[in-house]
Amino acid sequence: MRLRPQAWIGGTVVALVLLTALLAPWLAPQDPAAQELERRLEAPSWGHPMGFDELGRDILSRMIYGARVSVGVGLSVVLLAGAVGTALGAVSGFAGGRVDTVLMRISDVFLAFPGILLAIALVAVLGPALRHVVLALVVIGWVGYARLVRGQVLQIREQEFVLAARTVGVPPYRVLWVHVLPNVLPTLMVQASLGMAGAILAEAGLSFLGLGIQPPTPSWGAMINAGRSHLLDAPHLALFPGGAILLTVLGLNFLGDALVDALNPRLERDLERLPRSS
Repeated sequence: MRLRPQAWIGGTVVALVLLTALLAPWLAPQDPAAQELERRLEAPSWGHPMGFDELGRDILSRMIYGARVSVGVGLSVVLLAGAVGTALGAVSGFAGGRVDTVLMRISDVFLAFPGILLAIALVAVLGPALRHVVLALVVIGWVGYARLVRGQVLQIREQEFVLAARTVGVPPYRVLWVHVLPNVLPTLMVQASLGMAGAILAEAGLSFLGLGIQPPTPSWGAMINAGRSHLLDAPHLALFPGGAILLTVLGLNFLGDALVDALNPRLERDLERLPRSS
């Protein structure tokens, strides 16, 4: 299997972001909350490659610690929403009947509301805090996993190996856990990579609106919000965190596309048969 350049780019970007978040205390040149007011809005220099913000804080240090917030929110949302959505989708698709109807109508209710607006409403009611952001994103995120898993389970449950297991008397819960769900995992991996990109983008949006992570904790979205009033005199305040969000989301999407190619060899073979221009 030949990996496309996007796979290497996406994997490299994601790996760098994860390492930055993990090693933030050792990579950051100084305390992200330390202030040097005499250097506020100072432009990037050799000693401080990203300059200083409106309160004289080193932007590079805040960017590094901001990666922890983005990665933490992304992973938390993917794990929690994926667990809830997978469980409900698997039960819905495997049980069928009234159970399937009830669970899918509930998911339709959540789909009727724009996701980001529902998240804004939830965080506004609960109050701006990291745990509330994660909860809001899980509430709007589980539906995608549930419907995806349900569709996969509906296909897999009719396969011969599943029918054979049920014929010999294997309990339904064991058929679902041992024979069905392992075959859904590849699709879930793709959804998780794309879902993490969406969660990072949503957290940045909520923080930009003042509903996410509160100061002085660094957050890429909050840094863009703080820098928008200085776009003319100090554009680096918003440029660097905006670029970080762009690269991270782009890397995760590239990685998701690479996983699609890797887990769908038939599609890759079809693409290889296409005539190539010389």
